[in-house]
Amino acid sequence: MSPNPLTSVSMRAARWSATHPWRAIGGWLLLVAIAVGLAATVSPQEASDEDYRLGESGRADRWVHEAGLDAPDSEEVLVTADDAADGPLDQSTAEKAGARLVDAVGTLEGVDGVSEPQWNPDRTAMLISIQLARDHDDADPIVAAVADVRSDFPDLDVRQTGDLSLDDAIDERVADDLSSAEGISLPITLVLMLLAFGALIAAGIPVLLAATSVAVTIGISAPLSHLFPAEPTVTSMIVLIGMAVGVDYSLFYLKREREERARGRSTRDAVEIAAQTSGHSILVSGGAVICAMAGLFLMTDVTFNSLAMGSILVVAIAVLGSITVLPALLAKLGRWVDRPRVPLLWRLNRRLSGRLGEGGISRRVLGPVLRHPVVALIVGVAVVGALAVPALGMKTHSGNLDTLPGDIAEVQTIKAVIEEFPSEGPVAQVVVRAPADDQAAVAAQLDDLGRRAAASGMFRAPSAPVENSDDGRTSVLELAMPFEESDDEVDEALLMLRDQLVPASVDSSGAEVAVGGGPAESLDAQERMSDRLPLIIAFVLVLTFLMMVFAFKSVPIALISTVLNLASVAVAFGLMTLVFQHGVGESLLDFTSPGFVIDWIPLFVLVVLVGLSMDYHVFVVSRIREHVERGLPARLAVQRGVSETAGVITSAAAVMVSVFAIFATLSMLEMKMMGVGLSAAILLDATLVRLVILPAALVLLGERAWWPRRPRRPQGSPVVEPDPALAVAGR
Repeated sequence: MSPNPLTSVSMRAARWSATHPWRAIGGWLLLVAIAVGLAATVSPQEASDEDYRLGESGRADRWVHEAGLDAPDSEEVLVTADDAADGPLDQSTAEKAGARLVDAVGTLEGVDGVSEPQWNPDRTAMLISIQLARDHDDADPIVAAVADVRSDFPDLDVRQTGDLSLDDAIDERVADDLSSAEGISLPITLVLMLLAFGALIAAGIPVLLAATSVAVTIGISAPLSHLFPAEPTVTSMIVLIGMAVGVDYSLFYLKREREERARGRSTRDAVEIAAQTSGHSILVSGGAVICAMAGLFLMTDVTFNSLAMGSILVVAIAVLGSITVLPALLAKLGRWVDRPRVPLLWRLNRRLSGRLGEGGISRRVLGPVLRHPVVALIVGVAVVGALAVPALGMKTHSGNLDTLPGDIAEVQTIKAVIEEFPSEGPVAQVVVRAPADDQAAVAAQLDDLGRRAAASGMFRAPSAPVENSDDGRTSVLELAMPFEESDDEVDEALLMLRDQLVPASVDSSGAEVAVGGGPAESLDAQERMSDRLPLIIAFVLVLTFLMMVFAFKSVPIALISTVLNLASVAVAFGLMTLVFQHGVGESLLDFTSPGFVIDWIPLFVLVVLVGLSMDYHVFVVSRIREHVERGLPARLAVQRGVSETAGVITSAAAVMVSVFAIFATLSMLEMKMMGVGLSAAILLDATLVRLVILPAALVLLGERAWWPRRPRRPQGSPVVEPDPALAVAGR
């Protein structure tokens, strides 16, 4: 049988690296140094507001911006009685504080105007609005002025929020959350590696290789961001995905090399066998992750483009390091890779390996599965189906105030402002571009539109006249809706406005019309997601299917892989719906359910999960295939393949689950959703799916699993005789 091209690549790379270890190590260090230099000298280009424009709402936003009609940023200062003060708000003191604040803020650079203090109906709260100059993006001087007033009036609660201060607070919380996740994940990963190997050098190599892969990716991403503008969170995504896959790939390789050395093979032979087996698995798995992540490009969205580029790059570099510098290190270290041993952890490692290996797994899990594959398959599918059912009722919506952490002061303040000074509701903008000579006609048409919209009951009567640009070519009408931002009626109202009300009132033969505003942006994003999601799912599944066919030369194996990937994704969606839409486990995870799943999370979880779950699948199937090639019958090949990989799978799953579970502890709801969906699905995928459903399906298929041709033993390789003990266990 001709060797698999991927196997040939991994073997040639490992053979060269093991023969020239210092060149391989030096080349890797040079790559790291160049990447660090790029990160230090090239400023990344972050995505701008224009990059996020989408569909009709994006077109409306662009027209408004070009006409100079977009509202400048503003800040709000709310004055109420201090919680510690006795009695109601002292109105005279509040007015003094308001006057002081108006004087202090009004002279600041970048402030265009300050409103007179406004009282709520029962005069228990006072609001001061601060309008900023266009393109002014620094709220710090205003924050300082508000702090001075607050210190001078201790009996008052003087709080600030607004476009800039709220964004700054959210950005700071996101950075703190992700920084905390990165800081926690590294020591946890190192501890797991010590448990997996029981020796410092062996534990440190996967972590070191993953960390350097991340460093290289971050450096290369700086110049690439000028082609694909960078999302603010992409660096943290690179760190977390890079650590997960980088550690897992090194773990697979290192475990196999140690296993072969334990059988008495030389270091060089052990490295070559690891390259032939685990190296092949790493290439297939890495290719699957890259294919999955490439599906994000089909969204043609700056956020997903940035995440896709960062993820693909870090996975590709982790694969490169695993098949080059890792064999070089192992060849150079030899048996020193198991030094220095940590006595307690070394003994614990040996004990865990025994319990997770052939004895424990075969006897307690695989035994019943192999004896009763039909029952095991039915039970496994039933559990997966039960966990996936809630996904049928999944509701998605863009993030809003309800999805922000309530302990952010600016979030609390803006909610208090909305409560004390209720707004009219979500606002849609109808933007018309027409020749300046048609301005009067357009104004009349928009007035008619306002009357029709109010008569429909889905909109309030316009509270402000039509706004026109200086050149007379652009007109804007704002229509408020009497609903909460996340109500389904908001989308219904927007669709009615676009499909019925606007065409009935505005003559578009000589004009361009677009409906925009915040709610319209959310609707367009959801529609883009709904339209593209089936295409992305098909793209990801077809590519991973073809990759599995290419890697294993088996159609049934590729079909099983595709179905199991879908099962894992369905479980993740079901759990996210159950927890975040229906509120199961709110107190445990410390959040309040918004009643929906944030719209971009399902797609991101899908591609990440399809890619990462292939790690375990490819590793298990590759070991099973090895035994089939050596002449073992199908049932015993499954028995031995799953048993021999149980310890590695457990360690690899523990790394990924621990890394993503950290997300579930963070305060940002997006991070919680991603953490719960990925960690729970990967845990189930590495246990129920790969240890019950997969073996049961392969046993039932028997020799047919390797259609169109059964893997044959390479000429000259010995036939491995079945172990009688395994044969008994596998009956």
